[in-house]
Amino acid sequence: MRAMQNFHPRHFAIVPAAGSGSRMGASQPKQYLELLGKPLIRHSLEVLCATPEIDKVFVVLSVGDAEWKRHDWSGLGPKLVPLFCGGATRADSVLGGLRAIVREAEQSDWVLVHDAARPCLARWHIEKLIRDLAHDEVGGILAVPVADTLKRSDAHRHVLETVPRDSLWQAQTPQMFRYVMLRRALEAASNVTDEASAIEAAGLRPRLIEGDATNLKVTYPLDLHLAEWILTNRDSR
Repeated sequence: MRAMQNFHPRHFAIVPAAGSGSRMGASQPKQYLELLGKPLIRHSLEVLCATPEIDKVFVVLSVGDAEWKRHDWSGLGPKLVPLFCGGATRADSVLGGLRAIVREAEQSDWVLVHDAARPCLARWHIEKLIRDLAHDEVGGILAVPVADTLKRSDAHRHVLETVPRDSLWQAQTPQMFRYVMLRRALEAASNVTDEASAIEAAGLRPRLIEGDATNLKVTYPLDLHLAEWILTNRDSR
């Protein structure tokens, strides 16, 4: 345990990667699909491991994941630690990761949870999140304001109404919260689709940190082409 008078919270990243990615229609989990000659997940892992503020990067994999060991991850350095304790849902995997690092993380250390399927994460995304939330009591998430007009449909895909987009944001990752706060929130509300939802269920209000649309999530085959374009053009600049 670190002495409280000298306590400086550390930052740990958790990347849940136990999913199958069924909507991609591929023969392997989407985190291993090739993107610019690398497994898709490697792009964000490289950025996380290269960010000085991040102390360790834990990848939560399914117990039977054999694909991970087929790739060479040594170039990412000692920060990268695989954990074979993934669950049936994202929340289960994140909670499993939090439990696995209980001897390493202090209660007030920060945990940044990032989607394995967001390969276009940039270092400035992480640095802005850490900087803007450094003194926040709850934590928060990267997000972008909703720009499109939103429609609510009925069961037959007919428009029921137009939903006002004022004050609506599209959640992204990383999502950053204190270790003990996030663990308790997920233990109490495991049926959630992201970490912020668990924190909200605990009666707290995560802060929205504005990112940008390049931090996209690869869900459908077309998204792979968009991610390739973003990474190629970002590198060229």
